[in-house]
Amino acid sequence: MPSSHNIEIHGARVHNLHDISVSIPRRTLTVITGVSGSGKSSLAFDTLYAEGQRRYIETFSAYARTFLGSMQRPDVDQITGLSPVIAIEQKTVSRNPRSTVGTITEVYDYLRLLYARTATAYSAATGLPMERHTDDQILQQILAKHSGQPLYILAPIVRGRKGHYREVIDALQRKGFLNARIDGKMLQLKAGMQLDRYKVHNIDVVVDKLTPNPKDTHRLRQSLSRAMKLSDGRLMLLPKDSEEPTHYSRRLMCPASGESLDDPSPGTFSFNSPEGACPHCKGLGLINSIDLQKIITDPGKCIAHGAIAPLGKQTSALIFLEIDALLATYHATTYTPLRLLPEEAIHELINGSDKRLRIPARLIHAERDHYFQFDGLARYIAQMADEESSRNAQRWAESFRSLQTCPLCHGKRLRPQSLAFKLADQDIAQVADLELAQLHSWLTALPEHLNDRQKDIAAPILGELTKRTDFLLGVGLDYLSLNRPAATLSGGESQRIRLATQLGAQLVNVTYILDEPSIGLHQKDNIQLINSLKALRDLGNTVVVVEHDRDMMLAADYLIDIGPGAGEAGGRVLFQGTPDQLLHADTLTAAWLRNEKRLQPPAAPLRLPPIGGREAAGAPLSRRTPPPQSGGAGGGHEELTLAGCSGNNLRHITVSFPLGRLIGVSGVSGSGKSTLISDTLLPIFSQKLYRSLQEPLPYESISGMELIDKVVAVDQSPIGRSPRSNPATYTGLLTDIRALFALMPEAQMRGYKPGRFSFNVKGGRCDTCAGNGYQSISMNFLPGVQVACPDCHGGRFNRATLEVRFKGKSIADVLAMTIDQAAIFFENQPALHNKLQTLVDVGLGYLTLGQPSNTLSGGESQRVKLATELARRDTGRTLYILDEPTTGLHFHDIDLLLRMLRRLVDRGNTVILIEHNLELLACCDHLIDLGLDGGKRGGQIVATGSPAHIAASGKGHTAKFLKALLQA
Repeated sequence: MPSSHNIEIHGARVHNLHDISVSIPRRTLTVITGVSGSGKSSLAFDTLYAEGQRRYIETFSAYARTFLGSMQRPDVDQITGLSPVIAIEQKTVSRNPRSTVGTITEVYDYLRLLYARTATAYSAATGLPMERHTDDQILQQILAKHSGQPLYILAPIVRGRKGHYREVIDALQRKGFLNARIDGKMLQLKAGMQLDRYKVHNIDVVVDKLTPNPKDTHRLRQSLSRAMKLSDGRLMLLPKDSEEPTHYSRRLMCPASGESLDDPSPGTFSFNSPEGACPHCKGLGLINSIDLQKIITDPGKCIAHGAIAPLGKQTSALIFLEIDALLATYHATTYTPLRLLPEEAIHELINGSDKRLRIPARLIHAERDHYFQFDGLARYIAQMADEESSRNAQRWAESFRSLQTCPLCHGKRLRPQSLAFKLADQDIAQVADLELAQLHSWLTALPEHLNDRQKDIAAPILGELTKRTDFLLGVGLDYLSLNRPAATLSGGESQRIRLATQLGAQLVNVTYILDEPSIGLHQKDNIQLINSLKALRDLGNTVVVVEHDRDMMLAADYLIDIGPGAGEAGGRVLFQGTPDQLLHADTLTAAWLRNEKRLQPPAAPLRLPPIGGREAAGAPLSRRTPPPQSGGAGGGHEELTLAGCSGNNLRHITVSFPLGRLIGVSGVSGSGKSTLISDTLLPIFSQKLYRSLQEPLPYESISGMELIDKVVAVDQSPIGRSPRSNPATYTGLLTDIRALFALMPEAQMRGYKPGRFSFNVKGGRCDTCAGNGYQSISMNFLPGVQVACPDCHGGRFNRATLEVRFKGKSIADVLAMTIDQAAIFFENQPALHNKLQTLVDVGLGYLTLGQPSNTLSGGESQRVKLATELARRDTGRTLYILDEPTTGLHFHDIDLLLRMLRRLVDRGNTVILIEHNLELLACCDHLIDLGLDGGKRGGQIVATGSPAHIAASGKGHTAKFLKALLQA
């Protein structure tokens, strides 16, 4: 292919890349693959994307770059043919509770505009459509309905507010007004007149008394204008012999109740704006309030014996005397069981009382009685949760609070006035709760419910909304809703949302770089994703994808295989060409794609060597006795049963987990896997075993908990973002190494403690670079330069610390070792060797102990976390929960992972995997498949049993793909 049609990379040396040169055909779908840590991200993001960004920044003036900052040029000789670059990475999703799918896709912004311009307001009191009138319309209606009928023209001054209003009445008198309708009664205004300040009042001043006549409208028009001026565009008409006024307004108003609203704007429908947000929950939909079930431990007990958890058992503290005084008003004491107290007493105990209470002087050893009002336990706990309180006090207070749906907006986030506006009988919160597929149908049908004027206004807005939802549906996100919090999205979902945004932008001649977009996707959804990437390519763009997925690789136009190993053993180009050419190549990836290597489902009683033993990857394994196919009781197998799960979209399901097995939880995206395992099962155990404050989602019962005495969860969060974090610090290896160096004779003579060998603590670290190993030199408008520290030369410690040696190696020498080297070096130190060998077993032997965490790939970070947990002592009754552990892993790495998991299970432990990878699911002992689809169409148990049983059942989407794999 001519070079003018390619992106040419020459001499790339970023991270572990070995001076490689690569050609990427433009306007193609190109996949970069290879084992985890081989250099794929270094090539795609740290070389190609970094250079594209740098060139863009360089187009600005030197003055502008002093504000924008400059980017470091990647270590590469030359890149040619590069078009503007956009990266769609696995960024950590927003944790801001105000961020939703609707806000990050901007679909909700268009929806707000649609409601602000075309929605009809309805009265909350009567349900009638609200109206607005011009002065001429009001005049004509009065003449048509009340001609010749005596009536009062009233201006509503005060509506539903407390106060004596003496100043208001005096001001009305000075303006010449003689009468007013106060609280429904017509009264004459008098000097010094005032109302009961503690009652709610309505004041309507009488502007005029007249009989409308079509021949004389001048007086009527003047009276209407004066009433409107007094009451901000509103007035009331009251026939002389009637008690029911008619309301008119220049603004939106209910003609029956007089309820009025301001004209809407897009901000009226924003829960992130004071204009639209619910005033009680500030637009969050949830409030952190006192949980009565956490405060009252046992209603059968009395307060003196510890029925109130925050108080404990009764002491001589003043609060118990105050409670006794409060209960005395109900003829009870602190020794009265709570279940015998009236509901009002419990309410005042928690929320406070306005009663004037007394504690006799003799009880507090004072000269006079103590009078007080009881503030309530809720206020006391809220004060302890305040930001100014200590961390322990805040944690104590939070243990008695929980997130609850806002009682004012009922979780809709908006103020009642905003929810009064409706389109097709739906308020904006109801529409935002629809799944995207339902929203698309609603938008399509909406014009049928609009009048001609509304259709003209709504047409361009509906066009934008329909187009944007089309793109979201095209990437397989039909089960999401606009109100779905961004914090609950997986990395794959957030990445597909950004992909849909780029599809909507319709850009051409752009290079898009994506980082494993298939993460979190079922094979059913993966097909839609591949089609979306091809659509992006067909617009005239170059799409580069870092990926391990088999389907994505085979669907690509061009493949680049990096390897052969990881770290220093990788960073070389093994293959460049089409997928058909790769199938005939001699690489590890090609062997897996040809099915020469594959994860082998085991087949007879299994006994593996303990963790730390060596075993060749790819060798077949044998199967343990499988659990019962139904997943229910039977066969004498112990099991854990979780009944009545109804959190999020789960449909009151009951699930049994056979213990001592490798269990896979499968299903399409949004089917309820994470809800069941991460949000229900895991918090139940965390509360019981570790006193976690996280509340599980609703469930009815759980049995078999006594069979588990430890729970370990490994998720996809990074192990650290600071260069000071590394595998040695995260796994605890550095703590053991520092303790070992502190025992050396030289360290003992000098009085060195383990802290001396930390680069984060003054004393042992190099003071010149503060333990960083390098210094940053500012270059003003040019990129900053990092140079090795002139004193420690990158060693991070001072000379005195480095003089202490173990087997001839200093602490800096040890941190520079690879994990493979360190495992041999510390083979006679059991505690260290066990942790190191576990890291080797999960395929991380190529990393150095001191490698900064921010240079690790996603797959490497997750395996470091997994190895840390595996190195800890298990009990044989441990439950391991892993959330998509194959993220960022090549077929070869998944094989290593599977062997580690089988060893754990073979020692009696239980491993639960939330997973989409079919090869790994096929090797599980037991599968729980959720579906059938995502969102409201999911949340059900489709099938349970062995992989073969699931495939043979033909139920659900997983069975179809699993059957094809097992027959391959």
